[in-house]
Amino acid sequence: MNESIAVIDDEPDIVDLLTLHLRRAGFRVGGFPDARSFLDSLGKHIPDLVLLDLMLPDIDGLEVFKLLRKNEEWASIPVIMVTAKGDESEKVLGLELGADDYVTKPFSTKELIARVRSVLRRQSVPPESNRIEVGGILLIDLGKHEILVKGRKVDLTSAEFNILGILASKRGWVFTRGQILDHLWGHEKIVLDRTIDVHIRNLREKLGPEAAHLIRNIRGVGYKLEA
Repeated sequence: MNESIAVIDDEPDIVDLLTLHLRRAGFRVGGFPDARSFLDSLGKHIPDLVLLDLMLPDIDGLEVFKLLRKNEEWASIPVIMVTAKGDESEKVLGLELGADDYVTKPFSTKELIARVRSVLRRQSVPPESNRIEVGGILLIDLGKHEILVKGRKVDLTSAEFNILGILASKRGWVFTRGQILDHLWGHEKIVLDRTIDVHIRNLREKLGPEAAHLIRNIRGVGYKLEA
């Protein structure tokens, strides 16, 4: 294990609690009381996962998330949003923006650590299936977490990459929206089916006209990847 986790929260007690339990679970942890101190730290060290509170004193957590996704070097960092906001629309917005998971305060530290491990597991790939080529156009390198379209590197969010990986795992197989949701966030996740549609739309835009057509919509069923 020994992955590094960045905890950004303006409540010292929350930072201390998460730091204690994450370190006991075998992780390295860096705690930050605001967005600016965290963003400044990225020049020295990029964490393996971020626990991001949305209610920060200096920069809104969603804006911090957008900054991460716009930067090529930080775009693939997995992010779990942690917030006191329990409204479903907030969860859907965060996940549609590309967050890997969402935890609402108050939370169980055991559950949060389980979610951290689950997200990190999704980043790891069996070595025997680490490169998938589709139609001589699209190359998915699961080991390097890299996408190439006719040799051009495409930067995806973690959620977008994982959706593409799910579709590529069984080319030609139609995955329903529910199946994709279950793969990404589990049965307990309260997410609307349209969340997947938003991710697919963003994914197609990033793949561009050369490869967007490889992701096919089967009306009334779901999506498949096919040359």
